[in-house]
Amino acid sequence: MTPEKLAVQLYTLRNYTQTEEGLRETLSKVAKIGYRSVQVSGIGPIPPHTVKQLADEVGLSICATHIPWDRLENNLEAVAEQHKLWNCSYVGLGGMPQAFRGSAEGYRAFIAKAGSIANKLKHDYGLQFVYHNHHFEFERFEGKAGLQIILDETDPASFGLELDLYWIQAGGGDPVEWIRKAAGRMQVVHFKDMAIVAEKQLFAEIGEGNMNYPAIIKACNETGIEWVVVEQDECQRDPFESIEISWQYLLGKCEEEITA
Repeated sequence: MTPEKLAVQLYTLRNYTQTEEGLRETLSKVAKIGYRSVQVSGIGPIPPHTVKQLADEVGLSICATHIPWDRLENNLEAVAEQHKLWNCSYVGLGGMPQAFRGSAEGYRAFIAKAGSIANKLKHDYGLQFVYHNHHFEFERFEGKAGLQIILDETDPASFGLELDLYWIQAGGGDPVEWIRKAAGRMQVVHFKDMAIVAEKQLFAEIGEGNMNYPAIIKACNETGIEWVVVEQDECQRDPFESIEISWQYLLGKCEEEITA
């Protein structure tokens, strides 16, 4: 893990990115904090070339995206063109559509469709599909978690993972174990922390919660993660303050690795 490979998921800042001017201001603030890259998700209807221009103006790359399922199914060529414009290799799906959830048969129907999309992205466009989990994938079918079905029954070469470690913890999984399970097929990972406040489970800044981030970072380093993406679905303070707290924690961990 290096500072150059720390990114922010723009979904965290979605309330500030619905207009061109809002996105410009947001990207400027992200760059001033120190981040080098962003994952594009949750922004307003801003033309792709404008998004690229605004990112370039402040020296940010676009490391990954989340793309709606209907666009992946029905407009894949345009999705690929957008990613080529952004010099972005990782085409993310933020979650399994509701229609496929709830049974092993549903998971396998999803795998068939998503696997075909992933294969086309890989072989026709040179792009990598990555799947982002939540906690519902830890419902068990046929004796195994749904996420394990995805892992076992998809093509490692084309169907990548973008594990969200908070949601793994929320689902009762071990984040470190799942990082190691995904070794070789996960280039992008989502970091967020989990805190308990007034008996409620909340999203927290990295290092402000109870997840074992030293062990998580060690596992990510050992399995060759390319991009660490900070995401916080809901913030209990100003979101820009939240992403700065996470930045400072992770920057400290990078410095510890350099001096170790």
